[in-house]
Amino acid sequence: MPQENRRILVATTNPGKIAEIRAMLGAETRWLSLGEVGAADEIAEDGATFAENARKKALGYARAAGLWTIADDSGLIVDALDGAPGVKSARFSGARPDDHDRRLIDRRNMAKVLCLLNGVPKERRTARFVCCLCLADPEKVLLETEGTLEGLISDTEIGENGFGYDPIFFVPHLKKTVAQLTCEEKNAISHRGNAIRKLKGLLDELLRAS
Repeated sequence: MPQENRRILVATTNPGKIAEIRAMLGAETRWLSLGEVGAADEIAEDGATFAENARKKALGYARAAGLWTIADDSGLIVDALDGAPGVKSARFSGARPDDHDRRLIDRRNMAKVLCLLNGVPKERRTARFVCCLCLADPEKVLLETEGTLEGLISDTEIGENGFGYDPIFFVPHLKKTVAQLTCEEKNAISHRGNAIRKLKGLLDELLRAS
């Protein structure tokens, strides 16, 4: 199938994630959201790693929709918290993101991280964002990539852009939190951006061959 005719499902309802993927992987392919294909049944993210969850979602939604599907699992790893929030990043405060306003859940999650790190010195507040991407068809995994972004957890929320833990994730070489960056600046360095860039060349080859 020619690239311009390929429809690929992005397995998320998060508009921020969909916008990043559409912007970075190009307009030749038609990128669809879960809402556009009516894929309402949620696939449990109960894997032990980001890669397992991305793989499970990509295969599950690809089979449900009959489409190539890109899924990601991403989150925050804080060294001083033994890797938490990790795969529980979206639900770290105990609530599901779709139970309440997403911004409220983000603030609760950030508040829990900051509370747990209270009194921890700057040099021990090292952290990273991790994103694992998986592209699957209804039968098998086609491509997988991973991206990371290293940084520090700030003492307070700073910035109004982005989503998730962006306001407390400080990028030392930019002297800003991710929430202080423009979309273009964020895409240039983000864990998801890094994973998408790795995927782009592989996806282009796959589309040409399909």
